[in-house]
Amino acid sequence: MFFYLSKVFWFFADPGNAFLFALLFGFILAKTRFKPLGKGLIAISIVFALLVSVVPVGPMLLNTLEERFPAPKTLPDTIAGIVVLGGVIDPYRSEIRQTPVIGGAVERITISADLAKKYPEARLIYTGGSGSLRHQDQKEADHVVELYESLGIPRERLLLERESRNTWENAKFSIEIASPVSSENWILVTSAFHMPRAVGVFRRVGWELIPYPVDYNVGVVESFPSPLSFTRGLGSLSHAGHEWIGLIAYWITGKNSAAFPKPRFSEDK
Repeated sequence: MFFYLSKVFWFFADPGNAFLFALLFGFILAKTRFKPLGKGLIAISIVFALLVSVVPVGPMLLNTLEERFPAPKTLPDTIAGIVVLGGVIDPYRSEIRQTPVIGGAVERITISADLAKKYPEARLIYTGGSGSLRHQDQKEADHVVELYESLGIPRERLLLERESRNTWENAKFSIEIASPVSSENWILVTSAFHMPRAVGVFRRVGWELIPYPVDYNVGVVESFPSPLSFTRGLGSLSHAGHEWIGLIAYWITGKNSAAFPKPRFSEDK
């Protein structure tokens, strides 16, 4: 139920959709006896568009997420395994085109392949089913083998988890596959902006891994980026908003270890 409700909620909460709905209802209400309310919605929409175009709200929110878990400077000599969170391949289009169609975050695969070569005895788990409401029969993990093989990682090294639909299920199903023990070192690979929620979820299922963030979206956050771009500003705000709302929703529903998880050494203080 959580999966379906989250999809419906985000449809309306997505900043782009919310902007469109506000503008549309504003124009409709402006033609009725609720004209003041309609004009108010139109005015709010215009102000929102200007702010998003000028003020880097999205990049600032993304940067806060990406800076939460720094990349490790060193790693243990022995690594039992590497868990890679899906979100790289579009399984629906991959099935149609009969080739892996990469939607983004490809560093999750390239860097995890490098880590797998560095630790040849480590198990490599790729966890990714389908996050689509309509296409649950197409699974991301089914298309990832070809990419890993092209990077020199043989099929027999891969453990594929193909039933997860979100981060909570990534953690739940991965720990069942790995059956880790407390003395083992495992690495968690996902995008830097997604790492706080991912770490919190894995902690909730009782698994502490070494965070290895990749796929950074933000470099230097400019106070007033140029040139003016509503499309870019809205895209980054939607990207950040999805993750922040996910953090809050996971915490409220008990799927996260904290409202905003942080590195373990900080939590212990």
